Amino acid sequence: MAFDSLAFHEQAVRTPSHESVQAMRELLVETIRDHGPEPTVEAGNTLATKYGSKSGPHVVLNTHIDTVPPHVPVQREDDIVYGRGACDAKGPLAALLAAFFACDPSRGRLTIAITPDEETTSAGAAALDVDGDRYIVGEPTGLDVCTAAKGRFEGTITIHGSNAHAAEPKVGVNAVAGAESVLASLRTFDENGPGEHPALGTPTLTPTVIRGGSAVNQIPDDCTITLDRRSVPPETSDGFERALNEHLEEHADTACEFSLTDRETPFLEAFATDDDSDLVQEMCAAGGGDVRPFTAATEASYFAPAPTVVFGPGVLADETGAVAHADREYVRRSEIERASEIVHTTLCALLD
Repeated sequence: MAFDSLAFHEQAVRTPSHESVQAMRELLVETIRDHGPEPTVEAGNTLATKYGSKSGPHVVLNTHIDTVPPHVPVQREDDIVYGRGACDAKGPLAALLAAFFACDPSRGRLTIAITPDEETTSAGAAALDVDGDRYIVGEPTGLDVCTAAKGRFEGTITIHGSNAHAAEPKVGVNAVAGAESVLASLRTFDENGPGEHPALGTPTLTPTVIRGGSAVNQIPDDCTITLDRRSVPPETSDGFERALNEHLEEHADTACEFSLTDRETPFLEAFATDDDSDLVQEMCAAGGGDVRPFTAATEASYFAPAPTVVFGPGVLADETGAVAHADREYVRRSEIERASEIVHTTLCALLD
């Protein structure tokens, strides 16, 4: 029986995967077993590979099966399917599966590798070891060919002071007041940073949470400022932590230090693929839309520096507002079909 990407998509959106991906992974494994090579599950990832008869590139199709809460039931109105995961990322998943099943590589290898926890820890992607030469990562891009994305780091600046009675402020060191100097120093950090990236623009450094003090009549001895960093190449998370601490030591008039938030997996760092890569050129020739950056962080960063493109049906937001992660999440069925055609044509060009 031929694979019906639209029927699979609706079944996938009906299958909740915001708390556990078990049911969704069982559906995925059964679908691949019915239409392609025998799949395996490794570190939570679902994988299957097709082999050509001679040497050639190893192309990997990747997306994820987890979704953000809450579950939103599926609803179809003409060409549009609403529901949690409709575009992020079960629409891209349906398109990639259709292209995978339709492709019969004459050379190289074609792997589909689906991760279980992109929306949370990315433990599956961090454990994924497929050694690909080209990657197509399924996300809602409106069929545009996205060749770059900023990274996302987070961490906390801890400001140190010493307690005293608020009636005698000069005998203490006010950590909350010290935040003024720290915030001022943050505004100058990128004057000597990585600079403007040709595709991604400039990095951003944004203080998002501040906490300090425990009593109205006491000089506070501690204050913390949580930061959101959107990075551009070649900045790494470790390099950012080191550079920010050096900057604070030089420019902040208070005792403080910055540390990245502890994670089980590496931070999602920035990536950029050259527009003249054969992967980018073939996707554009196959009918992909504009070549542009993707505006959200993705697991694509784990696959760089191999040529990597983020691509798929659906959008993160439209003229009305948020789509992905919103209660009105939707995707157009015709875009799922068009996305699968574009990916299949690209695969044929790379693997025939």
